[in-house]
Amino acid sequence: MVLKEISSKQFRDMVRVATHRMSKNAEFVNSLNVFPVPDGDTGTNMNLTIESGAKAVAENNSQNVGDLTESLAKGMLMGARGNSGVITSQLFRGFYKATQGMKTLNAQELSDAFSNGVVTAYKAVMKPVEGTILTVARVAALEGANKVNETDDIEEVMKAIVEGARKALKTTPDLLPVLKQVGVVDSGGQGLLFIYEGFLEGLLGENFADKYQPSSEEMDEMLKAEHHKGTISQLSTKDIVNGYCTEIMVDLQADLPDKKPFDLEEFRKHLSKLGDSLLAVSDGEVAKVHVHTEHPGDVFQYGSQFGQLGKIKIDNMRIQHETIVNDDEEKQEAVEFAVIAVCSGNGIRKLFESEGVNRIISGGQTMNPSTADIVDAIKKSGAKQAILLPNNGNIVMAARQAAEVSDIPVGIVPTKTISQGLTAMLAFDPEASVDENVEAMTEELGSVVSGEVTRANRDTNIDDVEIHKDDYLGIVDGKIKVADVDLVDASVEMIKKMLDEDSEIVTIMYGRDSNEAQAEEIQAKLEEEFEDLEFEIHDGGQPVYNFLVSVE
Repeated sequence: MVLKEISSKQFRDMVRVATHRMSKNAEFVNSLNVFPVPDGDTGTNMNLTIESGAKAVAENNSQNVGDLTESLAKGMLMGARGNSGVITSQLFRGFYKATQGMKTLNAQELSDAFSNGVVTAYKAVMKPVEGTILTVARVAALEGANKVNETDDIEEVMKAIVEGARKALKTTPDLLPVLKQVGVVDSGGQGLLFIYEGFLEGLLGENFADKYQPSSEEMDEMLKAEHHKGTISQLSTKDIVNGYCTEIMVDLQADLPDKKPFDLEEFRKHLSKLGDSLLAVSDGEVAKVHVHTEHPGDVFQYGSQFGQLGKIKIDNMRIQHETIVNDDEEKQEAVEFAVIAVCSGNGIRKLFESEGVNRIISGGQTMNPSTADIVDAIKKSGAKQAILLPNNGNIVMAARQAAEVSDIPVGIVPTKTISQGLTAMLAFDPEASVDENVEAMTEELGSVVSGEVTRANRDTNIDDVEIHKDDYLGIVDGKIKVADVDLVDASVEMIKKMLDEDSEIVTIMYGRDSNEAQAEEIQAKLEEEFEDLEFEIHDGGQPVYNFLVSVE
């Protein structure tokens, strides 16, 4: 039977199943990240982005597909995190623009919507790179356009789109040498393929979506949301051992191959080894889990052995805690001109504030704020104009997207590191315009070299640097330059690679997993060889990075 149109009910199914498929595979997408370091987590960011869109669709009772695509696009726009999430939101922004006002979609209209999404996404990226999610989206849309010239069967067109995405994904290592070097396909492209596959499954009715869909009130009651907030507000952020509040539902009645028999006590016993604050309940049909863990993927993998995973939620409690503490300790007053910086760590926060930043968004590596988070910070500033310092390459696009929807003039200084952000503030002039400040502050970025030290989370080889799991990595302006088993030695060698004959000042910010004594040892070793260098050492308190270093 030929399917000639997509109804609102079918489109809801497509979105629901795509969201489910993305959430189920988020950890796999994360594993495809090229650098062997904790980064923006592509899978997590894409998952949270589409979940935000799906929630908006679920709250819209319209029977018109065009109204639902609008909700999807707006929800994804505000929920977008990381570059992959922002690009995905732009794909569906273009999808909505091509379908607005339509009650149903036929094959041609569906194909046109995917094609328009590609046009919108490419325009949103300042320097489009092939071998990424953009390539996968473009080839998928092209295959759909070719197929619609042969048939008006929507199922066949959607199958062509999925097959096009699958084919394009396989070519990404040939287009981006670093992917081939590491032996992975593009993570954003893989995430998009999961979304498109979910669309197809939802359209065909061959989905594995949850049979049981509890209300948000039931979930809130079960997980004791107020308990979480009260618990984390009593801690120092650095004392949070298991940083991800993880929630899943398992459909125990789902018909899956190799499904294991479910025993609640054994289930609880195993989960208790994966974290703390465990809550696991079951009525025999559905199991619901809440646990604080450092490795949400382990929880997902274990739960999926007993049935189909349902609603999945991950909250980074470290960013939540810093937000709570910051809101409680310091009520920031409205200002004429707001400078807003993204950072994590109380020491880093204080450094920015000492240079004139008047509002902080807690976040950074592994915890990218969403477009909505940034828009909220702009609104709360009460300012008439604002400057944003993303301080992370994976946050720049979300910052630009927030600026576009803001009610006041907002300028973006494209800072990719904390060091760049601090240096940019030297050129800030509260009497100048937004554009004048962006130009002056951006010019300052070339005067600083940024270094970051963190630990490798897997073995690999990048740019002729052999890396083993748990090595300390020295990253200079985004490129891994050093790998060493010793933290101090790795840091010293990294800083040496940052120096040139004009270098004068080295600033070392130590994080939660390092200390002042180690920073002083680094300084002492460098002073033996470089007598004229000046050093500054600060307690940054940042997660992920043992040391953040700037050389000026």
